[in-house]
Amino acid sequence: MSQTPSQPRKFLVMGNWKMHGSLADNAALLSGLVAGAQRAGDVQLAVCAPAPYLDQACRTLTGTAITWGAQDVSVHDRGAYTGEVSAAMLADFACSWVLCGHSERRAMHGESSALVAAKAVAALGAGLTPVVCVGETLADRDAGQAECVIGDQLDPILALGADALSRMVLAYEPVWAIGTGRTATPEQAQAVHGFIRAALAKQGAAQTRILYGGSVKAANAAALFAQPDIDGALVGGASLIADEFLNIAASVA
Repeated sequence: MSQTPSQPRKFLVMGNWKMHGSLADNAALLSGLVAGAQRAGDVQLAVCAPAPYLDQACRTLTGTAITWGAQDVSVHDRGAYTGEVSAAMLADFACSWVLCGHSERRAMHGESSALVAAKAVAALGAGLTPVVCVGETLADRDAGQAECVIGDQLDPILALGADALSRMVLAYEPVWAIGTGRTATPEQAQAVHGFIRAALAKQGAAQTRILYGGSVKAANAAALFAQPDIDGALVGGASLIADEFLNIAASVA
């Protein structure tokens, strides 16, 4: 199921810097993004920086067309949770976005789908837009279980209802295509995006944007963006190179 043509798509290209960056490197990257942002046309540009650099992103990007966000958020508002960062803290740095349930958080930190949904709720409560990530491993795909796995990941998010879903973004990131140089074909990506769109539609939230993430680069972006249910990209390594990131955004027809 694709979106209805009466409601035009607003593409979003978001960079996930992961655990990369320094004050000097970030300054050069952000400067390059600001200088070339007009190349993105009507595409929304955003970057998700490591928490220590959110102030730098805020100071550099305020007043520009580029928004910024964080890579994770706590379910707790405040308290004795050493190392945690609350949604209210992220809001203090004028974050617009926060990633929830990135595959690396799920795999390396044991985040359950219920916890991911709770993080999305915390983000919404502070006025942030959660970008909820879902995706299957290569073993899941080879076993024909991709939709089953993604469906299980989506269930706690879908249970939040249409209003909450309308205020978030979903990101499909096949784990086997993250940082591997492998990318789902446009047809493979569209098949999963269509599955997610149908699940959203059943909740009355068919217009929720769905990004594709998984070794996205300028060379493959146009073919991905041409698919009816792909509303942009969550970009990893290529987001660390200003020109490449901007070229990805400029690939939207």
